[in-house]
Amino acid sequence: MPSSTPRAVHPGAWWLWAVGLAVAVSQTTNPLVLLLAASAVTFVVMARRSSSPWARAFRLYAILGAAIIVLRIVLHVLVGLKWGEIIVLPLPTIELPSWAAGINLLGDVRLEGLLAAIFEGMRLATMILCVGAANALADPKRLLAALPGALQEIGTAIIVAISVAPQLAESVRRVHRARLLRGDGARGVRAFRRVAMPVLEDTLERSMALAASMDSRGYGRRDETTPARHRLTGMLTLGGLLGISVGSYGLLDATSPDWIGLPLLLVGVLLGALGLASGSTSVTRTTYRPSPWRLPETLTAGCGIVAAATAFASAAWEPSTLTMPLAPIAPPPLPWLLTLGLLVATLPGLITPEPPRPRERDRRGRITATGPTTETVPTEGSHP
Repeated sequence: MPSSTPRAVHPGAWWLWAVGLAVAVSQTTNPLVLLLAASAVTFVVMARRSSSPWARAFRLYAILGAAIIVLRIVLHVLVGLKWGEIIVLPLPTIELPSWAAGINLLGDVRLEGLLAAIFEGMRLATMILCVGAANALADPKRLLAALPGALQEIGTAIIVAISVAPQLAESVRRVHRARLLRGDGARGVRAFRRVAMPVLEDTLERSMALAASMDSRGYGRRDETTPARHRLTGMLTLGGLLGISVGSYGLLDATSPDWIGLPLLLVGVLLGALGLASGSTSVTRTTYRPSPWRLPETLTAGCGIVAAATAFASAAWEPSTLTMPLAPIAPPPLPWLLTLGLLVATLPGLITPEPPRPRERDRRGRITATGPTTETVPTEGSHP
């Protein structure tokens, strides 16, 4: 049961849940399953996102997913492999020179190939939606604080990178509000030209300010270590990476010996964990209000793992249900095992505690202190 006290869920739990869903989605092009996965992700985000700026980035990821589907259709019409029997759009074929043999422009668009292109685009769009859900639910600053000390440098770069989309959403909102307060009601191309540069400038400034604040607080700073400890850390990390790479190859290659697969992968994970622990000893840091890992976090991460496990099980036991029959076209089947896993993936929207909401008294105090028109937003032609 979720806690009655609102609190932020550990960001690592949200990322594990989202990665599990993305792995499950990557195994199928069944439109029913993809729509169910997108619905599950949207439900959890709507139920558990906070009022923070990064929570508004989910809409941008949804727009990006829709644009990917449209782009996939356009590419299929232009240079895609046209196959099938039912012609839906007769177009002339433009043959390219001999150096581009096998590639033709346009050509008759057939229903079977078009549907296959749409389903491929839906799969990629749903995976991006899963990443957007993790960005909308997980606080990037808390995620950085929860990373092992050995990953501080790369973690800082990653956190700054993934915070660009949330900062972009916040900048769009701030610039739009400033334009309305100034009486600028332009729309269409004129509005885009006036908004694009202020939004980009504001986003970059806020991301750089985040990087500067983390650097001033000592993120990524290391103490001096002995050469022996440095070599030991490097050997453990390198051995872990090699073990994970070779073990993953052994799992994917059915002709490889049994000892190259899962055993070597587990050894690689163990060596990598030891390398992280050894590297973390050279980083001395304290964490203000560390994010707790409790039962809701374990259940959230477990729901994502269950979704990924049911996808692999469906691929082994009922592989025909993971795709829609296209030759001939038939209704898409419903993989019951994967469907059950996706239904389990919706549980974090119910079993996790609600995110903390800003108190009305604090919100009114901020509005009174700053005023609705004192916010400084870059405008077209302005200079910092």
